[in-house]
Amino acid sequence: MAFLELYKDRLKHNYQYLGRLFEERDIQWGVVTKLLCGNRNYIKEVIDLGAEEIHDSRISNLKVVKSINKGIQTVYIKPPAKRSIPSVVKYADVSFNTSYTTIKMLSEEAQKQGKKHKIIIMIEMGDLREGVLGENVIDFYERVFELPSIDVIGIGTNLNCLHGVMPSQDKLIQLSLYKQLIEAKFDRKIPWVSGGTSVTIPLLLKKMRPMGINHFRVGEILFFGLNLFTMKTVKGMKDDVFKLYAEIIELYEKPKVPTGELAENPSGEVMQIREEDYGKMSYRAIIDIGLLDISPEFLIPDDDKIEITGASSDMLVIDLGKTRRNYTVGDLVSFKLRYMGALSILNSNYIDKKII
Repeated sequence: MAFLELYKDRLKHNYQYLGRLFEERDIQWGVVTKLLCGNRNYIKEVIDLGAEEIHDSRISNLKVVKSINKGIQTVYIKPPAKRSIPSVVKYADVSFNTSYTTIKMLSEEAQKQGKKHKIIIMIEMGDLREGVLGENVIDFYERVFELPSIDVIGIGTNLNCLHGVMPSQDKLIQLSLYKQLIEAKFDRKIPWVSGGTSVTIPLLLKKMRPMGINHFRVGEILFFGLNLFTMKTVKGMKDDVFKLYAEIIELYEKPKVPTGELAENPSGEVMQIREEDYGKMSYRAIIDIGLLDISPEFLIPDDDKIEITGASSDMLVIDLGKTRRNYTVGDLVSFKLRYMGALSILNSNYIDKKII
């Protein structure tokens, strides 16, 4: 049976690396836990490292955080849906917002619950996901500042999340300038300029972060140690906090080329045959994971001689080449994961999750 392992010592190593990085630069930060898909044991590991602020895009996951430690500041990191507003106010201390109508409803609900709800207003900086357009920012803030039970604690942006627009000094300086304009116009302090995510860490390491950017929210780099500019591991960080293990359930020497008329498989793919593969044989193993669990493109075999041949819903075929390399049925094959692959695995009820 396939299973996922989280290695506590490697997670702690990355957490401490980031903690030092931010502390030296007087930056506040929170951990984005949406990757963990509400897994209570894994979330507790993050909290036990000393995290004081947890960000997530699912209210149910923030509910888990509050059930472990009510004192942790929880941040809901997408514009709330109308029907979720009572839960957002109950379980999220802070939420990201872009709609005046939504913020007005948050204000009304916070009054009902006897709370002050904190918000970060997201600004559109070119990636075209969520965000208020720059030319509307001043008017938007003017209306929001009039609402009771709402505390505007930050201005923020998301980059690289939809169209792949990368952060730059210019974009982050622009975000900082919006903060200065708002403070000057309304004589109100905006504590956070939340322009930092995992993809912004390389700018921080190169000392290219504008000083006005004083808040980061990070997930991917904590769990994978990945520089999203170079797609290489950040020096001093670990890239194997997670490992996926799958069992070999069949192993035979078979032809490399299928026989018969080829049509689309259930995934809508038609196999492209390489002429050099005709007449060749190789050892092919089936392991007990499939497309229901993960897309093969997000798997990184620890054995670099393994080639992933294809997958169906519940099984994945790997090519071991001309030699089986001492593999037998029942052996485990291990993989490192890319972010979206880990997200799929952690969202699967069919994969056991362990802590090492």
